[in-house]
Amino acid sequence: MPAVGGTRTVPAPEPIVRDYLLLVLRLDQHRPGLVDAYYGPADLKAQADMESLRPPARLAEDAIALRDRLPAEITDVQRREYLRGQLVALEAQARVSAGESIAYEELVTRFFDHAMSRLDDAILRRASAELDALLPGAGPLDERLAAWELPLTVEPDRVQVVADHLAARFRAGAAELFGLPDREAARISLVRDRPWGGYNWYEGGRRSRVELNLDLPIRLPGLMHTVAHETYPGHHLEAATKEARLVDGKGWTELTILTINTPECLMHEGLADLGYRFAVPAEDEVALLEEAIQIADLPIAHDAGAMRAVTALQPRIRAARAALRGVGGNAALMRHADGRSHDEVLRYLIEVGAKTAAGAAKQLEFIEDPLWRTYISVYYEGEALLERWLHMVPEPERPARFARLLAEAHAPSGIEADLREGLARA
Repeated sequence: MPAVGGTRTVPAPEPIVRDYLLLVLRLDQHRPGLVDAYYGPADLKAQADMESLRPPARLAEDAIALRDRLPAEITDVQRREYLRGQLVALEAQARVSAGESIAYEELVTRFFDHAMSRLDDAILRRASAELDALLPGAGPLDERLAAWELPLTVEPDRVQVVADHLAARFRAGAAELFGLPDREAARISLVRDRPWGGYNWYEGGRRSRVELNLDLPIRLPGLMHTVAHETYPGHHLEAATKEARLVDGKGWTELTILTINTPECLMHEGLADLGYRFAVPAEDEVALLEEAIQIADLPIAHDAGAMRAVTALQPRIRAARAALRGVGGNAALMRHADGRSHDEVLRYLIEVGAKTAAGAAKQLEFIEDPLWRTYISVYYEGEALLERWLHMVPEPERPARFARLLAEAHAPSGIEADLREGLARA
């Protein structure tokens, strides 16, 4: 459940921000799950809970009215653009709740302040061909990939210790590269029966509760990515840094509410995926994987030759699989824009996306979930957008540029404007 305010003192919100927080809390009553976390003023949560439901059509009007007030009441341009994008998304969510029909691709654009792209299947097939070459054999590619991953499977009773070890390693690296807010902390727990693999529940006070889902077998390469994504320098570090720098430091109380299916999600997920390259530099990837194998006490840990044969392939397999990540967006478009059947999309994820049958079924469950059906694009699209922005500067300057993403509130359209301006200067 989202964390509610009242456990700590937060700055008193400006009138427009107070109305923004009330809008989100009211809309969450029509769209459960919209509020991902809340550590803002407790009286606003109590007010929204106690008052009569406001019709979603009225909430759409409220979002428009707030957007019209932005130029006069919010002077910081970046902050104003962040709130503008959020309000466009909230208006769209209110309209859907009121029964208005909005085409899937248009809905994604309004939700995330960014147009969804359809990746050419030829790109995906080339990545599959790369995996095919790396994993020779006669069986289907998804079966060969599963066989390669099998020795890297962590037993459920060892997941906690491995995840905690990785989080501590990534935290130390993030402290050196970016710095850590005072009193921040993230704790990891294990769950089942969820549509996602990992989740960060931000509780305010610079603290997070991270859940890892045991529904599917836990493979070490995936666990390394998930822990970095959810903790350091991913969701936890971003939320804690923004709380310290923007909420406590500048009084931007709008950031005490975290929302789903809004532009901030594309920024959050893109940042968390992009952060993996800082958590696990390419030159350290094999050594860290072998260290994690020892911590997990996998059978392969006792055969140095077999371990090296598996781990040496990891960087190339990860790169090929990264190129395949856009398959989720394509699958969502097939299902929700093209009207393709469940079984057709499942086959596509297996045959073109090189997913195992179980992995494809879990991703399709996410794509078909009412809350998450639009969300699938934010991972690939967000990382691609922020990677282009990061690469506007030379490599030695990229940690400092990434630190800006941790500490600043950007709208995707603002990042796109920076990219256009950079191209114009070039």
